[in-house]
Amino acid sequence: MTDLDLIADVLVAGGGPAGAWAAVKAAESGADVVLVDKGYLGTSGATAAAGTGVWYVDPDPASREAAMASREALGGYLADRAWMARVLDQTYANMNELAEVSRYPFPVGEDGGQIRRGLQGPEYMRRMRIRARRSGVRVLDHSPVTELLVDADGAVAGAAGHRRQHDRSYRVRAGAVVLATGGCAFLSKALGCDVNTGDGALFAAETGAELSGMEFSNAYAIAPEFTSVTKTAFYSYATFYHADGSVLEGAGSTRGRSVIARALLSERVFCRLDQAGEGIRQAMRLAQPNFFLPFDRQGIDPFTELFPVTLLAEGTVRGTGGIRLTGYDCATSVAGLYAAGDAATREPICGGFTGGGSHNAAWAMSSGTWAGQAAARHARALGARRATRAVRGAGRAGLRPTGGDPAGHREIIEAVQAEVLPYEKNYLRHGDRLAPALAALDETWKRARHGLRADGPDVVRARSAAAMAAHARWMYASALARTESRGMHKRADHPGSDPAQHHRLISGGLDEVWVLPETGWPLAVAS
Repeated sequence: MTDLDLIADVLVAGGGPAGAWAAVKAAESGADVVLVDKGYLGTSGATAAAGTGVWYVDPDPASREAAMASREALGGYLADRAWMARVLDQTYANMNELAEVSRYPFPVGEDGGQIRRGLQGPEYMRRMRIRARRSGVRVLDHSPVTELLVDADGAVAGAAGHRRQHDRSYRVRAGAVVLATGGCAFLSKALGCDVNTGDGALFAAETGAELSGMEFSNAYAIAPEFTSVTKTAFYSYATFYHADGSVLEGAGSTRGRSVIARALLSERVFCRLDQAGEGIRQAMRLAQPNFFLPFDRQGIDPFTELFPVTLLAEGTVRGTGGIRLTGYDCATSVAGLYAAGDAATREPICGGFTGGGSHNAAWAMSSGTWAGQAAARHARALGARRATRAVRGAGRAGLRPTGGDPAGHREIIEAVQAEVLPYEKNYLRHGDRLAPALAALDETWKRARHGLRADGPDVVRARSAAAMAAHARWMYASALARTESRGMHKRADHPGSDPAQHHRLISGGLDEVWVLPETGWPLAVAS
């Protein structure tokens, strides 16, 4: 029996910026909105833990052209100019809203004007929570979704989950659902990413939705050995060293991260931010005080002293793969289901490459806006049917095992991490390593599908374990299918790009994973 049963027009799953914007815009469109978050809306997720740049460009044709052209080559020319232009327009509007409606305290430049090219995550998300509540959004904190609900026609009709602090189940029947649950970082301990286990992608696939760009999922961020803080942009001012103090030639934060990865396979790597002048140092401390907190606590001056570094997997949080979108409204191929932020593929604006912040932050607020508005329209068209439809749970692995030897969530998570966290498998890709890793993951999925089940609060962990296993299989199946190097997907056995593979790859399936070329990219459907 469900302990809490709610009805809403729109259910938003996820409390990062994409989810917050989706909830606000759905409410402003007249919808009754419930937002559920794995953590606490305003503090959970990668954005809330740090500062971020934003792809905010003045509406000057030359500036916009330069902004769109700047990363096309890095992304393997898989981005779409029409999507880029729309994101630039929407981001410009949303950032201005933050200033004018939410009164966000942007810094002021020498000309007296506000500088709106970045956001401090804690303050940004604090204000988004306030705005969501003021818009009438009902917020269930610490209430992760465990499965989507579907009606007799297979349309998404809500979600079920577990309220951690109450140790009770809940169900929300809704006219439409927006998945803004983030990407998957495989519990690598990257800052703010422990809630990002790919749950939304699993939920979507269980209802029949597809994924796209899952080969672009091998993002690794530089971090000191003694902290989970990842701020790779700062390492553009760094020199990297062997343990004996000699320079690690070719190592760098943007070009040369693979050199660091290779070195870490056999030795420790050290770093010093010795290329930052005094003015840059002061600016860095003002922009990202949390980056320096671990150093200050240990009495290390990162500008003058060596410190050991590692690479932390960020998967699809900083990769570009995710749930495939079918149009500008951020709909999926399943009726009633929308996706936004890191849960959705970011290929439309980034192709096969993205870094932290900037495009990611712009995509979160833009896709969240469109998904929320479209979900409200869909729910309005359903009318009273949203509450009278018979629904059933779509969840499988971790909820409804097929039988077999019992499997625990810790066992599944450890097996997945053994295949996706090592640099030599996921980052330094080669078919000879990818194929056996995928075979091992297939076996892990079988164990999860047959024997993984839990009750109460552990059901959330079981479902996250299943999501990680599914995510990893889509990643490696897509990586094997793309027999070239493009974007962040680099294969040592296929080092060049292949013009015949200038297309996106869609993937899907659970017990049987499939990958196909998307010969016709998703049609842009006007909203």
